[in-house]
Amino acid sequence: MITSRPAPTAVKSRDMNAAWRHVDLIMCVLVGLTCLVGTLMVYSATRTKPALSGYVDKHIMFIVIGIGVAALVASFNYERLRALSPMMYLVVVAMLVAVWRFARPIKGIRAWFELGPIQIQPAELAKFVVIVLVATYLGSIDGQLKLRHLITSLVMFAIPMGLIMLQPDLGTNLVFVMIAAGMLVCAGFPLRYIVTLVLVVVVGVVAILNSDTLEDYQRDRLTSFASADSDSYNTRQSQTAISLGGLAGAGYLQGEYTKGGSVPEQQTDFIFTVSGEEFGFLGSSVLLLLLAGIIWRVWRTAQVARDRVGSLMCIGVLCLFMFHVFENVGMSLGIMPVTGIPLPFVSYGGSAMITAFACVGLVQNVHMRRYH
Repeated sequence: MITSRPAPTAVKSRDMNAAWRHVDLIMCVLVGLTCLVGTLMVYSATRTKPALSGYVDKHIMFIVIGIGVAALVASFNYERLRALSPMMYLVVVAMLVAVWRFARPIKGIRAWFELGPIQIQPAELAKFVVIVLVATYLGSIDGQLKLRHLITSLVMFAIPMGLIMLQPDLGTNLVFVMIAAGMLVCAGFPLRYIVTLVLVVVVGVVAILNSDTLEDYQRDRLTSFASADSDSYNTRQSQTAISLGGLAGAGYLQGEYTKGGSVPEQQTDFIFTVSGEEFGFLGSSVLLLLLAGIIWRVWRTAQVARDRVGSLMCIGVLCLFMFHVFENVGMSLGIMPVTGIPLPFVSYGGSAMITAFACVGLVQNVHMRRYH
């Protein structure tokens, strides 16, 4: 008896439908709520500033695009992403070279392509691509990890980091360092390798701070948090705004510092001050709990992933989100250097928002296919 076989497209469609039944709905809800809070905060931070009119509309547009990107990334079996990762890496490296050579400096940094009213920051996209590439490489190694594997992994990180340093953007490179440390530790490299890497990074940062690589204002931003006598205006204004919020906050749209535009870059670098002033300690705690919930879901997916590649992809995203939250909130509180690191799903910024959603799509991809 001859039986017909299902068409390949029908099989793929059935497999896709089966995968989508395993989507992490809790993460979807947490990300959605965080984006809602972020939109309210961006509106509060920009509504009294004519120069920032339209930012909320753009912010919502970035969220919508991000959702589409997340769905697209989740739709591909991450086995296909593994195959595409070398080409993606070459493209993002080419973009970093191009932005360094041809982009117009903005505040002394060549980091953005300007396409009309839209700015594209390749360094943000590089975070996602490097996570996929390094996870693919390390997760595919059978047997014990050797020194050559560590060196190869570090080269994968070092090439985009070197190009980003030429912009110069030390803050983004610190994110790469945290991603590298987390992925290399979880991949199983001996701790002595990681300790050596950290020491090299510390020496490198000190050397950069004492060189001519950074502009004076960039160096001041990075070192001001360590000095009680510093005249870091941004940090002082940020701390004051948060302190005015007290326990319950002044109320939405009622923050005097926020309404008066007293905190520079409040819609991006210092977005947490809106929460601190208008929602107080309690409201800010809710926001942090939402972000912690997202991080928890990423960690859980790393634990249930079907293979090492998927697990390491999640670890890379985990380190990215954790450092972004810690650094951004720390900047606002004055306990971390001012590096311009955005708060995931909250700060205004197209490239950062879309990259964050791409990372969520990657984690969902791993979660959806943990049984397949």
